[in-house]
Amino acid sequence: MGLISEPLDIDFFVDPRPLTAKEKKMISDFIKTDKEKRKCKKTSKKGTYTQQTV
Repeated sequence: MGLISEPLDIDFFVDPRPLTAKEKKMISDFIKTDKEKRKCKKTSKKGTYTQQTV
Protein backbone atom coordinates (compact mmCIF):
# COMPACT_ATOMS: atom_id res chain seq x y z
CA MET A 1 0.00 0.00 0.00
CA GLY A 2 1.47 3.34 -0.99
CA LEU A 3 1.02 6.85 0.21
CA ILE A 4 -1.07 9.32 -1.76
CA SER A 5 0.65 12.65 -2.26
CA GLU A 6 -1.40 15.82 -2.09
CA PRO A 7 -1.29 18.18 -5.05
CA LEU A 8 0.92 21.17 -4.24
CA ASP A 9 -1.54 23.76 -5.54
CA ILE A 10 -4.48 22.62 -3.41
CA ASP A 11 -5.06 23.26 0.30
CA PHE A 12 -7.64 21.25 2.18
CA PHE A 13 -9.60 22.97 4.94
CA VAL A 14 -11.97 21.14 7.27
CA ASP A 15 -14.46 23.16 9.24
CA PRO A 16 -15.62 20.99 12.15
CA ARG A 17 -19.09 21.79 13.39
CA PRO A 18 -20.99 20.39 16.33
CA LEU A 19 -23.55 17.69 15.62
CA THR A 20 -27.23 18.50 15.91
CA ALA A 21 -29.45 16.49 18.23
CA LYS A 22 -30.99 14.75 15.21
CA GLU A 23 -27.57 13.74 13.86
CA LYS A 24 -26.47 12.45 17.28
CA LYS A 25 -29.62 10.33 17.54
CA MET A 26 -29.14 8.93 14.03
CA ILE A 27 -25.56 7.91 14.82
CA SER A 28 -26.55 6.42 18.16
CA ASP A 29 -29.38 4.40 16.61
CA PHE A 30 -27.08 3.12 13.87
CA ILE A 31 -24.47 1.97 16.38
CA LYS A 32 -27.13 0.31 18.53
CA THR A 33 -28.62 -1.68 15.63
CA ASP A 34 -25.16 -2.63 14.36
CA LYS A 35 -24.21 -4.00 17.79
CA GLU A 36 -27.43 -6.03 17.90
CA LYS A 37 -26.72 -7.48 14.45
CA ARG A 38 -23.19 -8.45 15.47
CA LYS A 39 -24.44 -10.02 18.68
CA CYS A 40 -26.94 -12.15 16.76
CA LYS A 41 -24.26 -13.27 14.32
CA LYS A 42 -21.90 -14.27 17.15
CA THR A 43 -24.54 -16.28 19.01
CA SER A 44 -25.73 -18.06 15.87
CA LYS A 45 -22.23 -19.39 15.18
CA LYS A 46 -21.89 -21.07 18.56
CA GLY A 47 -22.13 -24.81 18.49
CA THR A 48 -21.57 -25.22 14.76
CA TYR A 49 -18.12 -26.74 15.23
CA THR A 50 -17.79 -30.20 16.69
CA GLN A 51 -14.66 -31.73 18.11
CA GLN A 52 -13.74 -35.11 16.70
CA THR A 53 -11.94 -37.64 18.88
CA VAL A 54 -9.72 -40.27 17.34
